[in-house]
Amino acid sequence: MTEASVLPLAAVLVSAVAMVLIIASYRYPNVREGWSVLAALAKFGIVLSMLPGVMDGTVYYWSLSESLGVEFLAGIDFVLRADPLGMLFAMLASFLWIFTSFYAAGYMRGLDEHAQTRFFASFAASLSTAIGIAFAGNLVTIFLFYELLSLVTYPLVAHNEDDEARIAGRKYLTYTFFGGGVFLLAGTVMTYWLTQQAGDPTVAFEAGGIEALATAAQADPAIAQAAFYLLIAGFGVKAAVMPLHSWLADAMVAPTPVSGLLHAVAVVKSGAFGVARVILEVFGPGLIHDLPLSVPGIGEVGLNVPVAILAAFTLTAASIIAMRKDHLKRRLAFSTTAQLSYIVLGLSMLHPYAILGALFHIPAHAFGKLTLFFCAGAVHVETHTDYVSEMAGIGKRMPLTMSAFAIGAAGMAGMPLIAGFVSKFYMLIGSGSVGGGYWIFASALIVSGILNIAYLWPVVYTAFFESEDRHDAKPLLEFPPGGKRESYFADEEDVATDGGSPSGDRPHDEGQPQPADRDDESEAKGAGTPAEPEDADERGEPETNGESDDGKFEYAVDQYPSDADIPGTPGTHDDHADDHHDHGDHHHGGAPPGGWERHKPFVESTWLMMFPITVIAVGAVTLGVIPDYAIFLDLATYIVETVFGVEFAELREMGWPEALEVMEE
Repeated sequence: MTEASVLPLAAVLVSAVAMVLIIASYRYPNVREGWSVLAALAKFGIVLSMLPGVMDGTVYYWSLSESLGVEFLAGIDFVLRADPLGMLFAMLASFLWIFTSFYAAGYMRGLDEHAQTRFFASFAASLSTAIGIAFAGNLVTIFLFYELLSLVTYPLVAHNEDDEARIAGRKYLTYTFFGGGVFLLAGTVMTYWLTQQAGDPTVAFEAGGIEALATAAQADPAIAQAAFYLLIAGFGVKAAVMPLHSWLADAMVAPTPVSGLLHAVAVVKSGAFGVARVILEVFGPGLIHDLPLSVPGIGEVGLNVPVAILAAFTLTAASIIAMRKDHLKRRLAFSTTAQLSYIVLGLSMLHPYAILGALFHIPAHAFGKLTLFFCAGAVHVETHTDYVSEMAGIGKRMPLTMSAFAIGAAGMAGMPLIAGFVSKFYMLIGSGSVGGGYWIFASALIVSGILNIAYLWPVVYTAFFESEDRHDAKPLLEFPPGGKRESYFADEEDVATDGGSPSGDRPHDEGQPQPADRDDESEAKGAGTPAEPEDADERGEPETNGESDDGKFEYAVDQYPSDADIPGTPGTHDDHADDHHDHGDHHHGGAPPGGWERHKPFVESTWLMMFPITVIAVGAVTLGVIPDYAIFLDLATYIVETVFGVEFAELREMGWPEALEVMEE
C-alpha cells in the first residue's frame, strides 16, 4: 500500500534548513552546534515516525509532479519514497548523526580547528543528501542525490586546506563525482531504454526487480548485462570495490568526524546501498541469476558471479594491505574497503540468508567502524598520536577509549556477542547453502575474518599489554604471535605479565631482534620512529636511518617501513616526522617523557567525545547480543521477504533454486 506524505521530503529538508541556520549563527559557536544537534534529533524523529507504517506494509512517498504539478524529466518523476530498504539506511544515518554531532563539537573544539562553521554546514548538507539517497524512488532521483553527496562532502575532505587535503579532495571528486557519476548515468539511461523497448518506460524501484526490465532483457541480453555492470560500477566507486577504492584511504586526511560518519556510514554506505537497490529492486535476484554471461573457457555464469569474485578479492586484498599500515586511520580506511565488500559479496550471492547478512552488516559495520574512528580521533585530540607504533601503553592514558576500540575491533573480526558476528554468520550460511563453487566465497569470509584479527589486534595489544619504552611495533606481523618477550617489561626489575622472569634472568630467544640500549629511557621518543638524517647532521653524528650501532634496525617498523615516516621515501609524511621529533614545550605523537599518565575512565577526554564513544560501542554490543530485538534485523528480514515474496520462515525450508522460482512466479 502506498500513501502520499510530506514526511520523506521533510526528512531530507530538515538538515538543509539547519545548514542555513548554522551559517547564520557563525558568531555564536554554541548556537551553531546546537542547530546541528536539534536537526539530528528532528531528522531521526521524522524517520522514526514512518517506521511503524513501513513495517506494516505502507510505503510513504512524495512526488514532485503530484504535489507541485511540475514535470521533472520527460516521463520520469522526482520521487522520494520511504520503503523498507530506504528505511534501513535512513534509520542508521539519522540515528548516528545525533551522536556524531556531539562528537564533532568536542573534536573541533579540542583541536581549535579553523572554518568550523563551514564544517558543520557541510556536515548538515551531507546528511540531507544521504537521506535523499535513502528515500530516492527511482534511478534518476538517486543519481541526483548521489552526485550532490560528492559535491557537499568535498569541503569536508579538503578541510585542512593544505596540499595533501586538496590533492585528496580532487581525487575524491574524480572518482566519485566524475567516475562513479558517469557509470551510474550511463546505466540509468540504458535501463530506461530497455524498459521503453518493452513498452513500459520506467526506472522506478520495484521489490524483486523491474518487471518491464525482465521482459526487455530477454530480447536484448547484451544491453541488459552492460546496464547491470555500469550500475554496479557506478555505486561500486563509493563502495570502494577494487580497483575503484584508492580515494578512500586518501580521504582519511579529513577530520575524524568526517572519516567516521561520512566515510564509515553515509558516503561509503550510499555505495553499498546503491548496489542493494540494483540487485534487489532494479534487476532482481531472479533476472540476475537467469541472465547468463558467457565467459570464454568457462561457459555461462550468472551476472552475479563476477561481482562476487571481485568483492571476495577486495575484502581479502584490502585486509592484507591494512596489516601493513602503521597510520591508524589509514589502517581503518583499508578495513572499511574490506568490510564494504562483505556487503557486496553477500548481496551478489543472491541467497536469502546471504542477502539478510549483507543487509544487517550495513548497521553492524557502521556501529563497529564508527566506534573505531571515534576512538582514533579521541587519541589524536588528547595525545596527538596517529601511529600504531607510538601507542605502546596508551591504554593507561585512555582506558575507556581503547576498551571501546577493542569492542569495535572484535565486531569487525566477527567475534561472537558483537554485531559483526551475526551478519557474517548469516552470510556464511548463505554461501554454504548455495553449494557448488560458492564454497570459495565462504573461504574468503573466513580468511578475511582471521586477517581482521591480524591487523586490529596489534592495536589493542600495543595499548594494553606493552610498555612505552620497550615494545614491538607490529607483534603479529614480523614477530611471533604475542610480540617480543622484551615487550612484557618496563624495567629490568619488573615481573613479566605472563608470569615469566625479567629479560635479564634468561637468555634472549635466538635470532630475536633486541631493542637498542638507551642512555636515558625517560626521554625515549615514540617507539618505532626512525631517526631523521637532518637531526643527525645537527648533532654531528652519522646518519643511521633508524639503525643501531651494529647496523641492524632497532624496531620492526624501521626494518619493515610500511608507510611509516621515513624521510626521502615515497608516501612519507615529513610534516609528521618533524613534529614527532620536536619534544619541546609541546609534544607531538607517542608517549611523553616519563611515559603515559594514568587516567580513570570518562576523565580521559571531554564528555562531548566520551559520551558518543560509549553509546556507539554499547550499540555494537547490543546488536550482537539481542539481534532479534534490534529493529535493523527486523527491517533486513522484512526486505528479504518483500524481495522473494514469501515469509522468511518459509524461505528457511526452501533450497536456493526453489526460492528463486518462487520469486519469479
